[in-house]
Amino acid sequence: MVLPPFIHVNVPLSEYTTIGLGGPAMHFAVCENLGQIREGLTFARDNRLRVHILGGGSNVIFADEGFKGLVAQIALRGVTFYEAGDSVDVIASAGEPWDQLVRSCIDRHLAGVECLSGIPGFVGATPIQNVGAYGQEVRETIVSLKAIQRDTLELTEFSGAECGFTYRQSRFKSNDAEEYIITEVTFRLRKNGRPEIRYPELGTYLESHANLSALESGRPVLEAVRRAVLALRRKKSMVVDPADPDSRSVGSFFMNPVLTGEEFLRLEERWKQRGMTDPIPTFQAGTGIKVPAAWLVEKSGFRKGHRSGGVGISPNHALALVNYNGSAHEILQLAAEIQAGVLERFGIRLEREPVVVTP
Repeated sequence: MVLPPFIHVNVPLSEYTTIGLGGPAMHFAVCENLGQIREGLTFARDNRLRVHILGGGSNVIFADEGFKGLVAQIALRGVTFYEAGDSVDVIASAGEPWDQLVRSCIDRHLAGVECLSGIPGFVGATPIQNVGAYGQEVRETIVSLKAIQRDTLELTEFSGAECGFTYRQSRFKSNDAEEYIITEVTFRLRKNGRPEIRYPELGTYLESHANLSALESGRPVLEAVRRAVLALRRKKSMVVDPADPDSRSVGSFFMNPVLTGEEFLRLEERWKQRGMTDPIPTFQAGTGIKVPAAWLVEKSGFRKGHRSGGVGISPNHALALVNYNGSAHEILQLAAEIQAGVLERFGIRLEREPVVVTP
């Protein structure tokens, strides 16, 4: 087996994830161009190795045993800004750090991603699960993306409409999971735009910390929103910070369930049967009703600050499962206990957000 020079052996995966978990990768490649991606895939195919594609490692949990194949980190870099009438098209390579891109767009007075400040990871991962926070989702601004088809190694382009975006979902996470490797994404942002504040928590914070109506459009008002989002995320340990032990996580571990009207009525009935009279918090989600997963977790008896061995629930956010020098096995066991507790109490199966990679 002849190794290409950019492929290394026995690389600790814990160093490449925000949660700091995972044993060694048998083979590990940092792919800085399309040629290396194709060469890495060909190497894996010739040697019958499984392949896992890695971005910034903010939404993945590797097994304690590691990965007996090739982990390929997509490290393509480069950002280009093109004028498009009242908008600007931002073409970003998949390996660009997401929050740096958000910062650059705000500096250029471009609106549309300011509420997504502070989210870790790389640009290429954002379309896969339609990254969203504080009332914004990337599907609102994605015009198109390019991706390498794993089998043919050909470069394909998809329009935003062809990506199959729904809540925390896309074709690249469902029907076409592990079929494509995203290499660049094009976003269309508004020149000198003003933010659209849709999330109640963010709106309340801004009312007491910033007078948006008094700020000029573009960077001044967008920067105020960014500061607010970062402040809220830091309070929840949702900004990666080596000095904050509660930020050693994958962010929100569970997705907020979206229920039909009938399913929500059944949830209300279960709640009332327990003698509870306070209303269940909800958000409208298209034709569905979104229920906060954090509320379900806490009302099932799993409090913020709960510890189990070397892992636990963040004292700042009920959806953040934190690695306190524990193991992947422990974090997944805690997640399973929470899922079982919520299912028993409310009849709702919480879905995990992070990708769990088996050996």
